[in-house]
Amino acid sequence: MNKLEALILRELATSRKSFWELLDKINFPLKDFVKTLKKLSEEGSIASDENGFYLTEKGKAKISMKSLEFEGRTCPSCGGKGIVLNEKFNEVLEKFKDIVKERPIPTLDFFQGYMLEQDVIARVTFMHHYNDLEGKSIALIGDDDLLSVALALTGLPSRITVLDIDKRLGNFLRRINKDYGFNIEFTEYNVADPLPSELKGKFDVFSSEPLETLSGLKAFIVRGISCLKENGVGYFGLTRYEASSKKWHAIQKLLVNMNCVITDIIQGFSVYPMQYETINYEEFASKLGLKICKNPGINWYKSALIRFEVLGSAKPSSVNKKLKIKFIDSEEDLTHPLSEV
Repeated sequence: MNKLEALILRELATSRKSFWELLDKINFPLKDFVKTLKKLSEEGSIASDENGFYLTEKGKAKISMKSLEFEGRTCPSCGGKGIVLNEKFNEVLEKFKDIVKERPIPTLDFFQGYMLEQDVIARVTFMHHYNDLEGKSIALIGDDDLLSVALALTGLPSRITVLDIDKRLGNFLRRINKDYGFNIEFTEYNVADPLPSELKGKFDVFSSEPLETLSGLKAFIVRGISCLKENGVGYFGLTRYEASSKKWHAIQKLLVNMNCVITDIIQGFSVYPMQYETINYEEFASKLGLKICKNPGINWYKSALIRFEVLGSAKPSSVNKKLKIKFIDSEEDLTHPLSEV
C-alpha cells in the first residue's frame, strides 16, 4: 500500500467523505489522486453512493486504528498559514472586497482564476511580516488576484507595477486608480517576451501565481527574478494538484541556479474557488466514471506560498530570449476543461 492509498483510507476511517471533502484533505497531484481512488474502488477497499465514499470491510482491515489516535489538526485561527489578520488588515480586507466586486470576469483564454479575498490579504500580511512592503518597489507578473489593489490599500509600497497580458485588467486598474487615488502602474505584457529593459533590476520584490506547466513556471519566475535588484525577494504560488514532484524539483533547481534561496514554503496558503460565472474547473469530475455528487461549496483547490531571497545579484537565464510556453500540461492540468481525464 503506497502513501496516497494509506492517506485516503485513513481519511475514510474517520468518516464517510465526498469526493470534494477528500480532495480538501489530501494534498497530492490530482491525476494520482484520481488514479488511486479508482484503484481502491475497483479492488473493493472502498465503495461509494450518493452520500460519498466509505470503507468496506476489506478497506477497514488495511487500517491501523492505533494511528488514528494520533491525528493532528490544522490551527483553527490561521488555517495553517501562520498569519492572523489584525484590526488594520481586517479593515483593508473589507475595502478590498468592495473594490474587487467589479473585477474582470475570468476567461479560459488565459486559464484565469483568483484566490479568496482573505487569502490575498493574508499574503500582504505575510509580506509585511518580512518587511517586504514599506518603502518597497513591487512587481507583479500577472495579477488575476488583484494583489496590486490590496497592496495599494495599505499605502506602504513605494511603487506597484503590474505586468499582465489581459488588457481588461489594465482598464480596471486605471479606473481604480482614478476612483481611489492609487498609482498602480500597468504594462500589457506577454511573459513569453523578454522583460522590458526599463524594468530589469528595478524592484525590491516580485510576486506571481504562474501557469503550472513547466515552461510556464520557468517563464514567470525568470521574468520575475529579472525584475529584482540585488538581494531582492520573490513570492509565488505552486500547487501539488497540478504540479508534480518533478516540477517542484525543477523549480527548486532553477532558483538555486539563479542564486536564490527558498526561505518559506507554506502549503495550502491560498485557496481558489473552482467555479466562476464563465468557467467551471470542476467539470473533470463528471468524466471519471465514479459516483460523485455536485460540489456543495468546498474550496478544495489550494496553492502553497513560496518565498525566496536572492543572494546578492541574481543570475537569471534566458533574460533576452523569447520563450516558448506550453499553456496546458495534458498530463497534469486535469482542471482545464479542454484536458482529457
